[in-house]
Amino acid sequence: MTSFASLLAEVRACTICAEYLPHGVRPILQIHPQARVLIAGQAPGRKVHESGVPFDDASGDRLREWMGVTREVFYDSKQIAILPMGFCFPGTGKSGDLPPRPECAPAWRDQVLSHLRHVDLTLVVGQYAQAHHMNGGRLSLTETVRAWRTYWPKVIPLPHPSPRNNIWLNRNPWFEKELLSMLRRRVSEALDT
Repeated sequence: MTSFASLLAEVRACTICAEYLPHGVRPILQIHPQARVLIAGQAPGRKVHESGVPFDDASGDRLREWMGVTREVFYDSKQIAILPMGFCFPGTGKSGDLPPRPECAPAWRDQVLSHLRHVDLTLVVGQYAQAHHMNGGRLSLTETVRAWRTYWPKVIPLPHPSPRNNIWLNRNPWFEKELLSMLRRRVSEALDT
């Protein structure tokens, strides 16, 4: 197995899909072998691409609120790993950011995950991550998130915390009523283990 430091250096130097990235290559992830919580996300957005810090935007503010953690805890890689399906910003389409590039996950995901042996909780954020990690795209995001008890306590599916999903959140009030307090408790348990 490749050492963690070598693998991380390879990932950060990756240019596998450079020709398809209109804003250039900038792999963004947060990873450490001691992490207890894994956030399996989609791909960095434009603001995150600019800052180089995962979830350094309104989506991150909402996700931290959902999780009940401070920025300090969230950005401690020894506590929380952030591994998107695509490490670079894929660009913007007609109705938001483009999907994660398909080259990234097959090239890196299993290798990186093999170093995360202490993860007690995985938050699977958004439809692309859920299709990969949970149901192969057979269920809609709403069906997957609504069935959160099926995956409990090791995995929790979440909608993307983007402000673009306010309509989804308004149409699905059960998410806040049923899941968020359980999510906060479970994140706290995983980090205290």
